[in-house]
Amino acid sequence: MGIVFDTGEEGFRTTLREYQEMSLRILWGSERGLTSRDVWIGVNKGLEGARSISRASIINFLNAMCEEGVLKFEEETAKGGYRRRYSPSLDEEGYKLHVAKTIISKLSDMWPDAMREALMTSRTLGS
Repeated sequence: MGIVFDTGEEGFRTTLREYQEMSLRILWGSERGLTSRDVWIGVNKGLEGARSISRASIINFLNAMCEEGVLKFEEETAKGGYRRRYSPSLDEEGYKLHVAKTIISKLSDMWPDAMREALMTSRTLGS
C-alpha cells in the first residue's frame, strides 16, 4: 500500500481518510481485538448516517495496515469458515513514528543530498 502524505491536510488526515482514522481509533480503544465487522459497524456509527463505508473498504484497509505492520491479526474459527481478529501492533504514537521514519527513509533514498540539506536547514532555523 505505502504511505501517501497529503501536505494540504493536518494531523492524521495527512496519511489517512476519515474512515481509516476512525478504524484505527476504534482498534486502539479495543482490549481484545476486533473483527472487520466490529470495525465496520463502529465506523458507520461514527459517520452518523452522513454516509457509509463498505465493509470491503474496511477489510482492504485493515489488511493493508497489517502489511504495513501497524496492525496484526489472528485467525479464528467462525460460522462458515475463518475470520480475522485485528489488533494494533503500534499504538497512536507508534503509528506517528512509523509514518515519520517511512517518509524520512524514502526521502533519504531518493534525494539524499536534498534531505541532508533540508535537515541541516531546519536544525539551523529551529535553534
